[in-house]
Amino acid sequence: MIGHLFSYRTEFALKEIMSSGGAEDDIPQGERKTVTDFCYLLDKSKQLFNGLRDLPQYGQKQWQSYFGRTFDVYTKLWKFQQQHRQVLDNRYGLKRWQIGEIASKIGQLYYHYYLRTSETSYLNEAFSFYSAIRQRSYYSQVNKEDRPELVVKKLRYYARFIVVCLLLNKMDVVKDLVKELSDEIEDYTHRFNTEDQVEWNLVLQEVAAFIEADPVMVLNDDNTIVITSNRLAETGAPLLEQGMIVGQLSLADALIIGNCNNQVKFSELTVDMFRMLQALEREPMNLASQMNKPGMQESADKPTRRENPHKYLLYKPTFSQLYTFLAASFKELPANSVLLIYLSATGVFPTGRSDSEGPYDFGGVLTNSNRDIINGDAIHKRNQSHKEMHCLHPGDLYPFTRKPLFIIVDSSNSVAYKNFTNLFGQPLVCLLSPTAYPKALQDQSQRGSLFTLFLNNPLMAFLFVSGLSSMRRGLWEKCQEYLRKINRDIAQLLTHSRSIDQAFLQFFGDEFLRLLLTRFIFCSATMRMHKIFRETRNYPESYPQLPRDETVENPHLQKHILELASILDVRNVFLESTIDDY
Repeated sequence: MIGHLFSYRTEFALKEIMSSGGAEDDIPQGERKTVTDFCYLLDKSKQLFNGLRDLPQYGQKQWQSYFGRTFDVYTKLWKFQQQHRQVLDNRYGLKRWQIGEIASKIGQLYYHYYLRTSETSYLNEAFSFYSAIRQRSYYSQVNKEDRPELVVKKLRYYARFIVVCLLLNKMDVVKDLVKELSDEIEDYTHRFNTEDQVEWNLVLQEVAAFIEADPVMVLNDDNTIVITSNRLAETGAPLLEQGMIVGQLSLADALIIGNCNNQVKFSELTVDMFRMLQALEREPMNLASQMNKPGMQESADKPTRRENPHKYLLYKPTFSQLYTFLAASFKELPANSVLLIYLSATGVFPTGRSDSEGPYDFGGVLTNSNRDIINGDAIHKRNQSHKEMHCLHPGDLYPFTRKPLFIIVDSSNSVAYKNFTNLFGQPLVCLLSPTAYPKALQDQSQRGSLFTLFLNNPLMAFLFVSGLSSMRRGLWEKCQEYLRKINRDIAQLLTHSRSIDQAFLQFFGDEFLRLLLTRFIFCSATMRMHKIFRETRNYPESYPQLPRDETVENPHLQKHILELASILDVRNVFLESTIDDY
């Protein structure tokens, strides 16, 4: 049936194309076959690409072979149009924007393959194809045709290219693309009386706000901005000492959930989600496309080593969507592996006092619903006698504690997750954000949470709470080196502690989790020493609790923080000696 459909479409296309070039019989058989083969590959590629939408978004195995087939067809199509360009130009009337469309689809394939695998190398491949479209001006003639749908294709290409550049921290390219996109949108709205003008202007506003989300600029001597990457580098995580006894667990899967009201976002990626996904990735390497074909594994018995934990990015999911993805991750979690859940979400607070204090009585964080949020950060129930149904309670996560679970909650009601019970004896840790920040600190919540910034880029967060908005590159690098020393010492404090809960040490063998734990302790110690963080709700907490005197209030660590403040000449914003009871 599909074969008949292809042949019908191809014959129809051939008649349409070739009728303008004289009698069909005048065309040599070889050239006719070239156009036929091209139409077939083009049709097949579109069918396979459209089929990607029907694949389940969760689960790591069902989609692999389908992606492989799609890549194969697009590879053939790309090579075919290169080898037969002259015939296709003469007989098919191949336009440059059509070549651009093929390249754009291949770029999209690589980007979606990155989303499926979390392997950053495929972002470089997507960048290569998107970049080629721009360098070769494949879409340059689109504006001359009186077809608004073609211009929209061009605008969408720009938006996708910007996302890839943001993820690769190519901010200089992003700024050029934004300017070009702005000009294209202005031309598009001037020429066509379209209804989507507001939507495209909103895209521009979102990406502009996203670019400006970082509260501190690092500058070269000529005042150009230094682009810093916060992915895991080889020197990133503190090394384990010889003989250090830690668990052998490794982080395999992560759910990154963003559901904060009014937070800057671009392409269903909030600033917090963007920062956390980078904290869970290694620096990308260049990948030779032909050497490592996406969708194909060397052997079904020997899957290739995963450099990065697999991630699901969920923007404003409903409760059922979130639970479906959680269940899929839980089901496929390999032995001796960890599932990480990161929740950046508006707090849902309980109303009234409850007779019991169970895992559903402290509220939780918001999941998506179709109704509007009331009163900004707090959700008030219409029916006081029922629990808020659009809420992820701590109790909702209990079934998943049957396997090692690492939870990060960044919310105004993060403390709801202090009320956890480890029912199954598996390693379980919850890192919880402050529930409020000092009023004296400029509100940055729209540009991302301070807590998540500490987990992603602790030096930038330290500079921000110290009142600094810019920094010379040389001093930045000096402070980064000192911060690595602080991380090494925090690692020793943790592993040498006699009273620490063993769950922390179980997770400490994994590089990503080790870095998150040391950054969490640095964040907590910094806030406890800062003069304007004076209330309990200003401090991060954890489940199980950390021994404060051995970690977040350790005199050795406090001395380090004061030394870092001295290097930056901001020692005056920190307490010289801390008080036991605030």
